[in-house]
Amino acid sequence: MAEGQSTDPEAARIEAVAEQPVERGAPLLQVRDLKMHFPLTQGIVFKKQVGAVKAVDGVSFDLYQGETLGIVGESGCGKSTLAKVLMNLERSTAGQVLYKGEDISRVTGRALKAIRRNIQMVFQDPYTSLNPRMTVGDIIGEPFEIHPEVAPKGDRRRAVQDLLDVVGLNPEYINRYPHQFSGGQRQRIGIARGLALRPEVIICDEPVSALDVSVQAQVINLLGGLQQEFNLSYMFIAHDLSIVRHISDRVGVMYLGKVVEIGSDEEIYEHPTHPYTQALLSAVPVPDPTGREGRERIILSGDIPSPANPPSGCRFRTRCWKAQERCAQEEPLLAVPPVFLGLPTPAAHESACHFAEDVDIVGAG
Repeated sequence: MAEGQSTDPEAARIEAVAEQPVERGAPLLQVRDLKMHFPLTQGIVFKKQVGAVKAVDGVSFDLYQGETLGIVGESGCGKSTLAKVLMNLERSTAGQVLYKGEDISRVTGRALKAIRRNIQMVFQDPYTSLNPRMTVGDIIGEPFEIHPEVAPKGDRRRAVQDLLDVVGLNPEYINRYPHQFSGGQRQRIGIARGLALRPEVIICDEPVSALDVSVQAQVINLLGGLQQEFNLSYMFIAHDLSIVRHISDRVGVMYLGKVVEIGSDEEIYEHPTHPYTQALLSAVPVPDPTGREGRERIILSGDIPSPANPPSGCRFRTRCWKAQERCAQEEPLLAVPPVFLGLPTPAAHESACHFAEDVDIVGAG
């Protein structure tokens, strides 16, 4: 144990937990009723809170070792805020984030440092997430300055060059600056930085949304290969449903700060039961002209409600064609719909809808 650890029992416990191996398929991250509310205030000198933006409002899911969990939804539904809360870049309002059974939602100091080594993030914009004043070698090697036990000082240049090679870049680029690279190459640099400490979990916040389509495929294939090589678990956030299906084992659908449906890629894409998921899938372009025949596009009416004043009951009811009085009075739970309980059907997965039904969206599969 390093000097000073014995004076911080919480940090010592977290560090011990972080070192414990987890069997493949066992829960690695467990999120329970997580909330992130941003206060709305009035006044200049004497400020008072008059409300809150409920960016994340009661999200629960598990991330298992070795899997990729995709999170999809419209812009503004809380996906990126969820990622920041999981990384402790934002302090959650309520709820728990359990890492190997240990609550890490309130950790600070040495304990947070230990967690950050095992949970890393790849940011959305490869242009602003890299410091333009630092070379690639300094950017990728910076984690080694914070965690010197991973790579001793004399070995860091070789470690950085190895990481560049792993993500498909020339190791000789180590002294170049970010402006000398294309967007896809910059995102590879961000991925190399995330891999530097050999983490167990990487949270990918729309890592390909700013890239050209051809480059997107390269980065997605790179992430898939790295997952096998380094035994990684991904939480992959995106709004492109086709990309999410390509890389994900399970998919969670978010709407206005809540997860409204979650299941395997087959369950979500071929047997969606929540109206919002069905509407999203109906908007996915189908390249095969024959697949478009007979396809019904679901057009949602109205705008997304404000997260500062969400609707009562089901948050999707103001745009839902199935909405009834019960939807305004009773919030649906994220659970297997009673109509599918005990049935051997892929539709028997968790969905937050009072009137869930299995609908075949032509071309979505």
